[in-house]
Amino acid sequence: MAGLVNNLLILFLVFQNICLGFRSPLSVFKRYKDTARPFSSECLGGDQPVISLGLSDFALDIRMPGVMPKQSDTYLCMSVPLPVDDEAYVVDFKPHASMDTVHHMLLFGCNEPSSTENYWDCDEGTCKDKSNILYAWARNAPPTRLPKGVGFRVGGETGGRFFVLQVHYGDISAFRDKHKDCSGVTLHLTHQKQPLIAGMYLMMSVNTVIPPGEKVVDADIACHYKRFPMHLFAYRVHTHRLGKVVSGYRVRNGQWTLIGRQSPQLPQAFYPVERPVDVSYDDILAARCVFSGEGRTTETHIGGTADDEMCNFYIMYYMEAKHAVSYMTCTQNANPEMFRNIPQEANIPIPVKSDMLKMTHGHHEETKGSDKSSLLQQAKKEEEEILDQDFHIEEAVEWPGLDLRLGQVSGLALDPENNLVLFHRGDHVWDENSFDSKFVYQQRGLGPIEQNTILVLNPSNAKLLHSMGKSLFYLPHGLSIDKNGNYWVTDVALHQVFKLGADDKEPLLILGVALQPGSDKNHFCQPTDVAVDPITGSIYVSDGYCNSRIIQFSPNGLYVNQWGEETSLGRARPGQFHIPHSLALIPDYSQLCVADRENGRIQCFRLETGEFVREIKHKSFGRELFAVSYVPGGLLFAVNGMPYPGEAEPVQGFVMNFSTGEIIDTFIPLRKSFEMPHDVVASEDKTVFVGDVHARAVWKFASTEKMEHRSVKKAGIEVQEIKESETIVEARLKNNPESTDPLKKQEKQHLVRQASTGVSFVLITTLLIIPVVVLLAILVFIRWRKTTVYGADGEHKLDSSSGRNLGRLRGKGGGGLNLGNFFASHKGYSRKGFDRLSTEGSDQEKDEDDGTDSEEECSAPPPPPAPSSS
Repeated sequence: MAGLVNNLLILFLVFQNICLGFRSPLSVFKRYKDTARPFSSECLGGDQPVISLGLSDFALDIRMPGVMPKQSDTYLCMSVPLPVDDEAYVVDFKPHASMDTVHHMLLFGCNEPSSTENYWDCDEGTCKDKSNILYAWARNAPPTRLPKGVGFRVGGETGGRFFVLQVHYGDISAFRDKHKDCSGVTLHLTHQKQPLIAGMYLMMSVNTVIPPGEKVVDADIACHYKRFPMHLFAYRVHTHRLGKVVSGYRVRNGQWTLIGRQSPQLPQAFYPVERPVDVSYDDILAARCVFSGEGRTTETHIGGTADDEMCNFYIMYYMEAKHAVSYMTCTQNANPEMFRNIPQEANIPIPVKSDMLKMTHGHHEETKGSDKSSLLQQAKKEEEEILDQDFHIEEAVEWPGLDLRLGQVSGLALDPENNLVLFHRGDHVWDENSFDSKFVYQQRGLGPIEQNTILVLNPSNAKLLHSMGKSLFYLPHGLSIDKNGNYWVTDVALHQVFKLGADDKEPLLILGVALQPGSDKNHFCQPTDVAVDPITGSIYVSDGYCNSRIIQFSPNGLYVNQWGEETSLGRARPGQFHIPHSLALIPDYSQLCVADRENGRIQCFRLETGEFVREIKHKSFGRELFAVSYVPGGLLFAVNGMPYPGEAEPVQGFVMNFSTGEIIDTFIPLRKSFEMPHDVVASEDKTVFVGDVHARAVWKFASTEKMEHRSVKKAGIEVQEIKESETIVEARLKNNPESTDPLKKQEKQHLVRQASTGVSFVLITTLLIIPVVVLLAILVFIRWRKTTVYGADGEHKLDSSSGRNLGRLRGKGGGGLNLGNFFASHKGYSRKGFDRLSTEGSDQEKDEDDGTDSEEECSAPPPPPAPSSS
């Protein structure tokens, strides 16, 4: 027996050494753990800077180690070694910074940082050797997305072995509370070779001088390109206070092609190049920054402080891996004469709201009668709530507006005071009897709606503040509100567009001819929505159910332009519509986005020309997309229609990153269910309202960030300082077990997040269990061999000794090893965690009754689809 035990011990030790001899996926981080410097305890995620994301992918958290700059315009640097020796590729970035503390961040790749300290003053330099810019950030920018198959190459023989983070701290008054800063960026890296390698091309003026009081000063940069072809996919502009507009172009054979054009006073993110631009050998890359020296009493030079200026145009590109160059610069003007032919748009400033100018760069102007600290806090709140995309939208269940008695709710908008304004149909309905085959309204005998059709509600408590619109409309549809508080509405029965003052009984402007459908410059055919440009006053009308066009009018109602055509057979092409149903004006980008309802997509066009810019389309939209709304700063909201029979896409709301078109979040009600959500409107604090024509209801949704400090107390359960959406969901599950179905989606998302952070734990556990399992297998094999060799006597001997131990592990059934029963025999064991997880998804239960009430609008039948009225 002693010999058997000795043999088993030897086998165990040998196997353990063999296991340790294999290269564990975690072993690639050993060098990093040996050399990495500790993070401040105040830095989120600092205790786990490297996170395994699978066999070939991992995340690297690069953060300032809890710094507190002593003076404004401080540049601090810190370095992090690449945690692997072999070649890797950066395929994604996630910034962690806020405008009130950080002016901008740059991430460099190099082989030798300028210092080995935890952090250092960047005046000492960033790298001792050549450095390449991998990433640039400023002003709470949304994440940069690399195209599929594209990555920044690091490590190996050619890539840098260190990342150096440079953070420019502007006005340090935000540090009066003595907090420590942990700004930085999280990288997603992979070992899988990428066929296309990303790089950065920096165009920068180094000798521009801006005279005091000079109204317009141009800084021009141009270089001949002398390398293999590159493909441009993103751009970023950067100046300080005096910059008005920055534009970049490719010039080929005298033709100027726009790469990107943006105001540096807007969020200085990397924006996608709207149309693919390739650059070939001997092309010219050109850029212009337009400054104004008004308000300055001395010359302004290019430099690194807040009182200096910068003129930078960054271009992200990719090249074939075999020709890839990771970093290029252009700091000269190789052909000044060519700028005589630069497009005029390069000198047209992009208007920016005055409140954004106050917080342009984190360097804050002194403001009379205002507390500087309060300005900082207010700006922080506004910018973070608009641009921080780590949030979740859910219904504000305490809002009483869902119980209002309304007609069919067709339009929603927010007035300048942020009150909710809704447009409803009172006792009128749109059904199959409303129009004849020529779209002429057939129920004129009913007269106009006798109830007030425009209601102004307090967005917090749904209290009625004001009402109007009695005896004016037959079938209300679209609603928008201009910057002066005027209401713009459409009536599909009257085929007209109206402008109404908030306190006026009679319309200020009427477009179209009453009750006469048409398709010329003076008639509409069931117009659906209106949008008014806050800068130029131009009026845009989506027309409509029986026309497929967008019409532009001057501020006083004169016809200017139109674009669009009916969708042809097959896939809908750009500029074609099948019911342009809702409009969202995007002043930040000078674009107009249209909910192309029956084509299930969003199309965006240039305001000035109607030129198609891009399409946003996702499978989860389904076949119908009813409405779209934009929040200044970069968020797009939308609602879709009910799925066709046999299709799975649920009716729900969407939150998207406007720059990328990516879906950030989806949302559904907890009370009642969407039936035909018809319009959506959102405010800058991510409060969202959805109006439904079938349910005759308005829901309010809010970001879970807004509930961060709310105490929730129900059924004796109190949740303080709610920090994450998962906690809110969990509290509601405990308090309202009967309402768990609508929350399955949130539960699944929570489980996915837990799973993604638990990869390392699973790997470690697996490595520990393998030797035990093999040892047990050896024991079973020895027992089988003994039985075979010794027969019944041998089995009896085994039972009398080590067989008793093995028998205990077998469990009561004697049918082999049962881990569940084995662990269950121990006191305090719970099966929680071993039970099978439900993978059944349920965003919303489908109504069993598919019948449509005669007073409600009818959904479109299965294909070939006939568009529904709404």
